[in-house]
Amino acid sequence: MPDRSVKTLRHLIWYQYAKIIARRALGSDAKKEHYGFVKQTLKDLVACRMTWSDITREDKQLVEADKKCVYCGGDSDLAWEHIVPKSLRINERCCVCDTIQAIHNQIWSCKSCNSRKGTMGVYTFYQRRLAPDPKFYDHIPPLVEKKYLKTVYECLDRCTTCMDSAGFPQGQPTVLNIDAAMNVHGHL
Repeated sequence: MPDRSVKTLRHLIWYQYAKIIARRALGSDAKKEHYGFVKQTLKDLVACRMTWSDITREDKQLVEADKKCVYCGGDSDLAWEHIVPKSLRINERCCVCDTIQAIHNQIWSCKSCNSRKGTMGVYTFYQRRLAPDPKFYDHIPPLVEKKYLKTVYECLDRCTTCMDSAGFPQGQPTVLNIDAAMNVHGHL
């Protein structure tokens, strides 16, 4: 469950990114043991005292990593997979938008995982894949989650007005709200 100060989709995306930064800097239990770090990172992102790296950083990490499925670790029957489905249609420009169509939105995936994921968002895919684990989001590889968050952020920030709307459909914000925003606006 995100911090109480998370009131908008923009803040929810930044909160997830702050958790990734904390885990990278302080270890896998960083959210629990160093919650102040996560909260301060979120505050710094909100106040523009900190920005996230350009997505080319994750692209470079992908190129330097072993060629394996990012979802299951398999090394056969691999193909490029769009993290945010390339069929996304927030508006008429999506079919030619570099954010959706280019390498920034791609990772290696085996045919089986690609097929199972289909047009789902990353959080929905992991929730279904790891059910009934309530903390399914903690098992998403950082590279996948960072590329997904940055791509979703750019899509929604550039082409919708939902990023700063207060309130969430089920009251409390969850990572599934990120996928839902793409569904509502993009008809995934």
